[in-house]
Amino acid sequence: MVTSLWHEAAPRILGAPMANSEAVSVIGGGVWGLALAAAAARSGSDTRIVSRRDFDRELPKGVRHLRDFDSVRDTRLVLLATPSAVVEEVARTLGDHLSSRHYVVHGIRGLVATPGTDALATVSEIVARETPVRRMGALGGPVLAQDLLQEKPTVLVGGSPFREVTDALRETFASAALRVYPTKDLRGLEWASALVGCYAIAVGFAEGLGLGAGLVAAIVCRSMHEASRIAAAAGGDAATLLGLSGYGDLLASASQAERPEIRFGRALAEGRSPMDALQDARLRVEAVELVPRILRFAEAQGVKPRILGMVAHGATVGGSKEQMLTELMTLPVEFSA
Repeated sequence: MVTSLWHEAAPRILGAPMANSEAVSVIGGGVWGLALAAAAARSGSDTRIVSRRDFDRELPKGVRHLRDFDSVRDTRLVLLATPSAVVEEVARTLGDHLSSRHYVVHGIRGLVATPGTDALATVSEIVARETPVRRMGALGGPVLAQDLLQEKPTVLVGGSPFREVTDALRETFASAALRVYPTKDLRGLEWASALVGCYAIAVGFAEGLGLGAGLVAAIVCRSMHEASRIAAAAGGDAATLLGLSGYGDLLASASQAERPEIRFGRALAEGRSPMDALQDARLRVEAVELVPRILRFAEAQGVKPRILGMVAHGATVGGSKEQMLTELMTLPVEFSA
């Protein structure tokens, strides 16, 4: 009922969706790639999903499946929706088919670690290194893949220092059920997306312990306070974490009982070992590998993220749930507005 009422009112609020003849290529055939393709196709875009996998489900209406990366040559906007673990390889392959005329925007949560070091690169930095593209962006915020697939009203954040890229995103996803909020803080948005995945483990842990709503809310707030300082140390704007890209994204994550990071945190709260907790999460939890790296980065920058430290201890060492709860309840008390 709410969704139907929204569809009746939205054209008057946001303006009716306009047909968009620009071709859009989505790289990656997972659920997130399918969701982005579905949202783009609804706006009237000529939408292709480029993947070498065979789909065992019907593609969203208006989406074509192509296997050849060469098909991206005649599209202006390319959306990356692959796991962060393979983004370097994908970007390197794409680089042979792209030019400076293209816009590459990714919806990838992770940061990419340099083997043998603690250095962390954003996906946009990988794209800049591996391709001739210079106008890049990222997608983030509280949008959920299932909401896009089911055309439920939702919002996402599009980040890029280039106005033409954020304009292209708004045009590509223009529909009655989706609104794109632009930000120039690309770096802050990329770090926010990665950090939310890490702190979602803490939220899952708190929920798994059956803590009261007040304490869970406190953990969410303190997590974003920590995350904003880490993002600022990485060169982003701390304020980016205090809006849709951070708070909004983490709140949306907390509502997803089946999200891998939430399941992992809950399994730790049940006293499961990190290995067993990973199996319970069912999907790969990129944040588990990322947490200790971000923790080392933060501490090297003079930031002391106490909640992230607790997550790192539980996710890698496997501290007892009693010990992890003690760490949460003995965090230093700071003045807050």
